[in-house]
Amino acid sequence: MQITATSVEDYISKLSEERKEVFKRLFDTITENLPEGFKKGVSYGMVGWNVPLETFPAGYHCTPGTPLPFMSLASQKNFIALYHMGIYAKPELLDWFVAEFPKHSKRKLDMGKSCIRFKKIDEIPFELIAELSRKMTVEEWVNIYENNFKK
Repeated sequence: MQITATSVEDYISKLSEERKEVFKRLFDTITENLPEGFKKGVSYGMVGWNVPLETFPAGYHCTPGTPLPFMSLASQKNFIALYHMGIYAKPELLDWFVAEFPKHSKRKLDMGKSCIRFKKIDEIPFELIAELSRKMTVEEWVNIYENNFKK
């Protein structure tokens, strides 16, 4: 389920009433904890944070001329999805997150490569997401990206 929106506020306004508050809280938690330099916006039908072209002019290799994606949030039919490219690209960060998750949630971790799915929106581990958000700087993400993904 992709939401067409022109801004973060527009995206959130299109969510169901039951999701708006939790989604906004999750968005604010990430925004308040990300290191400086990431820019929020809407892309690929999600709200998210990227490395702006002013910081990394090469941009995203999959879509030349666009900012380098880092984290995104999406409201899907049955869950809220958090996409974190750093978890996908840095095994130590993934290992840390997998080990920490049970300390913050009674639920089993529901995760794909970079996607963390929250099916019970009243049980999102906000403190853990805040900590995850602080774990990678713009400079570290660009270095990892250049070393692993850019051709």
